[in-house]
Amino acid sequence: MKISQLIYRNLRKNLKTYYLYVFALIFSVALYFAFVTLQYDPSMDTAKGSIKGAAGLRAASVLLIAIVGVFLLYANSLFIKRRSKEIGLFQLVGFTKGKIFQILTVENLVLYFGSMLIGIFLGFASSKLFLMVIMQLTGIQGVAQLHFSGSALSQTLIVFAAIYCLIMLMNFIFIKRQSILALFQVKSASEGNIKKLSWFQMAIGILGLVLIIFGYYLSTRLFSGGFAGTMGLFFVMIAILGSVILGTYLFYKGSVSFIFYLIRKKKNGYLSIKEVLSLSSIMFRMKSNALLLTVITTVSALAIGLASLSYISYYSVEQTAEERVPNDFGIANEENAEKFQQMLDDHGINYEISHVDFFQATANITDILESVPKSQTFNPGITHMAVVSDEKIEEVNVSKDETVFVNPSGLLKKAMSFKDNGKMTLSGQNNTIRLKYKGMKDIQVLPTIIAGGGFPAAVVDKTVYQKLEDDIDPSIKSEYSTYFGFDVQHDISKANELFQQKFGEKYGHSSQLEISNSLKQNMGFTIFIVGFLALAFLITSGCILYFKQMTESEEEKPNYTILRKLGFTQDDLLKGIRVKQILNFGIPLVVGLVHSYFAVKSGWFLFGTELWTPMIAVMVLYAILYSIFGILSVQYYRKIIKASL
Repeated sequence: MKISQLIYRNLRKNLKTYYLYVFALIFSVALYFAFVTLQYDPSMDTAKGSIKGAAGLRAASVLLIAIVGVFLLYANSLFIKRRSKEIGLFQLVGFTKGKIFQILTVENLVLYFGSMLIGIFLGFASSKLFLMVIMQLTGIQGVAQLHFSGSALSQTLIVFAAIYCLIMLMNFIFIKRQSILALFQVKSASEGNIKKLSWFQMAIGILGLVLIIFGYYLSTRLFSGGFAGTMGLFFVMIAILGSVILGTYLFYKGSVSFIFYLIRKKKNGYLSIKEVLSLSSIMFRMKSNALLLTVITTVSALAIGLASLSYISYYSVEQTAEERVPNDFGIANEENAEKFQQMLDDHGINYEISHVDFFQATANITDILESVPKSQTFNPGITHMAVVSDEKIEEVNVSKDETVFVNPSGLLKKAMSFKDNGKMTLSGQNNTIRLKYKGMKDIQVLPTIIAGGGFPAAVVDKTVYQKLEDDIDPSIKSEYSTYFGFDVQHDISKANELFQQKFGEKYGHSSQLEISNSLKQNMGFTIFIVGFLALAFLITSGCILYFKQMTESEEEKPNYTILRKLGFTQDDLLKGIRVKQILNFGIPLVVGLVHSYFAVKSGWFLFGTELWTPMIAVMVLYAILYSIFGILSVQYYRKIIKASL
């Protein structure tokens, strides 16, 4: 047989066996080429024109290279081990190690670069779809067109050629180091000797669960005000990260075996064929793959968490814009408000106008705070607050010795907890007035930028307001003391165009539509990049777990042959295999989802105003896509079981 015929037969055989690897390689190249093409697309100039946008694209492309590179190297290490006996046979029939490496190099060259060319074509074809998605997310106006970039092509070829060289180096080292005897004895890392569960392993399992629960507890207390200063928060975050990651490793190393051991013990050793094929296998396989599963779980949690936070920000864009400016347009200057009013009248645009006077006073709110972040440099209970008269707010009516807070931001409500009632003081230059705090109303009255950066405003009786206004402390007096809000009844786009032409980004002048569009573009761009990377990791990690199941199924094929000869049907075995795959793919998925839930829950309010809908949507989508690989694994096992007899 000629060498060329041998290579052809090996390619045909490997293509049938490693079709998902070929698919993953094509997908990786297509994903990377489409992503890099976006960087050079003229339509993206608006989105990537900012420093943040350009830096985001560059950082994402580097991360994408890392994800794809690690995946391809790991997958190759699995496949070269599976071919160890084949390599040993080549040596037995007289092939030198150099000749064997040559054969593998040619095989990989054809398979790798053939898949790469297909991937580049698909990446080019799908780049228009990705461009349409990002335009929709960011609100960029334009027509998405196919744009071929020579720079993107050369960058893709260089990156994947470098990964190919690393793969060949790995193969060369493997062949060089292995003797013929060793090649026939190479086993996968998942093949470990099954031993009785020791007390030490039980202790490790319990410790893993304790560390994870401890990390979850710390995450719930992260922004509760119990940790002093920035350094305190930093050390707590490190403790959470270390505790959860180490706990996850120990969970796979001992907790899974310990839990399944208790289940088996409860049954007094009387296990059905379904339980034998699922529980017994999982007990020892997961322990052997603890490090790999820890990495997959941790990065899955990171991907789900970042995607959730990005979607929370994107989902909350309109509410965030309403918090920043309560009206369609806000102007903190009477003269400019009159000019804008005249412009609207001249263009026949109907509107409603509201007017609120305010000033800054020193407030002591220590008595009404339930929890507040500790600080050694300042007392958060002493602050400056905007003061508004109740005659300007229809929804609020207070007596002379009372006050109600309005204008709260979502971040403030989470970072600082207020009691329902208590006492506080408002101070001017010479006088201090004691007031009864009667709670907080979720009413937006002033733009956050002029009301105190998200801190609430105190609504007081008009006589108290007048008394404090006559005693304003000059050291904290703001240049803004009045606010005009415009609500346009129709033709908001035309009104916004007039507003931008006249005032633009002038401080104290805000357009709700402009803020919403700006946030939508920034967060849409972010969610696209994060989603892109999360999808890449989802595919690669799912493929890795699938490849591990391929290896395990072939290792267990003799067991299936024996069971079939004993009278068990294919359906009997598949029942156990389905449970096994639910556990194999489900345990890392569930642990990753729970990790991401506590991570998102601890600080989601820093990113937006809505938690559950965005987070659940991301988690459900991730779980559905992830479960596809479990279904493929069951189908592969079906084929192995069918061929076992």
